[in-house]
This record gives sequence, structure tokens and C-alpha cells, in this order.
Amino acid sequence: MSINTLEQYLPENTLTFLKKWFADYRIHIRITKDRNSKLGDYRKMPDKSHQITVNSTLDKQLFFFVLTHELAHLLAFENFNFRISAHGKEWKDTFREMLLESISVYTDDLKPIIFKYSKNPKANFMASPELVRYFHIENSDDNLVFVEDLLINDEFRYKGDNYKLLEKKKKLYLCINSSNNNKYLFRALAKVEKLIINEEQ
Repeated sequence: MSINTLEQYLPENTLTFLKKWFADYRIHIRITKDRNSKLGDYRKMPDKSHQITVNSTLDKQLFFFVLTHELAHLLAFENFNFRISAHGKEWKDTFREMLLESISVYTDDLKPIIFKYSKNPKANFMASPELVRYFHIENSDDNLVFVEDLLINDEFRYKGDNYKLLEKKKKLYLCINSSNNNKYLFRALAKVEKLIINEEQ
């Protein structure tokens, strides 16, 4: 992918950082369709090149954030070898440095969130409540809510199945599947469709 094509998905003034981070590595960046399971990923290819994928539907600032996350994997593995943990100390330190180096790219309301996040980067974006909330601001017109916004006994639909919220257990929420009565734990920021029950029926 050319830099010009990539630039369409990025905030302004990011290329200086990317050119520095790309350095002399052979990197294939693929823009993918929206994936519910992940925002991006990184892998080293058999020919020693590197492949990074990022979802095409992301907000430009989030796209750059995810691209930085995946590039941090590349740099950590190259600098500390491939025996390190994928999201261990080496990756956290690398990602932190990259976020702080490029923090000027982000808008003023996002900078404090990025700065706070950089102190202890998370492996999973969904484990970062402030970032998740920030990038869902524009989704206020959909029918989805966070599990943490539900009340006990509220019913909701998730991936085609109906559930009822039973209780909060530490940071997770215990729910029961209405079809098979199996119980499942949901993250606080899982997005679900709240079901409105007509009690008069």
C-alpha cells in the first residue's frame, strides 16, 4: 500500500512518525473490512517481512492508535527478539514511547486520555474504558448499550442470543442465556442490544 493511500485513513501530521517507525522494515499494511473480533493485528511473514492489518471503518485517530499498537509489536520483536511475550514489558515500553512521541497528533480532548493510557498500555482495546467511551461518542444513534449500563434482571441480545443480567462479579457481569440457561461472564464494555419487555402482555 502506498503512503498516499494510507494517508487517507490517518489524522494530519502522522507521516513523520510513521516514516521514522517504518525505517527500513518491509511492511505490508492491509486495510480490512470491519471485524468485531479485533481492530488490527500484526504478524511476521515467512519471507521476514511484516504484515499489519487495520479495520477500514475506524475513526482516523483510532486508526492511527491501532496502527501504532501493531507497529509497537514489530519494533519490540525486532529489538528484543521473538521470545518476548506479545504484550509483555517490552511491548508496553515500546508502545508507551511511541504514544508519547506522537501525542501531538491527537485532539486536545483525547490527549489526556492517551497520556493516562500510556502509563500502562492494555493488550485489548476493550479493556480501556476511557478510550472505548471516547470512540463510541459518534455511535449514539445506534440501539446498542454497554453491559455496565444495564440493571439487574435487564434482558439483552448479543450475537443472536437473548440473555438476562444476574449480577456483577468484580469487573465482569454474570448473565444467563435465555435459551439454554447456561451462565456467561460479560465485560463491562461489551456492546449489546437492550430488550424492551412489554409487561402488559
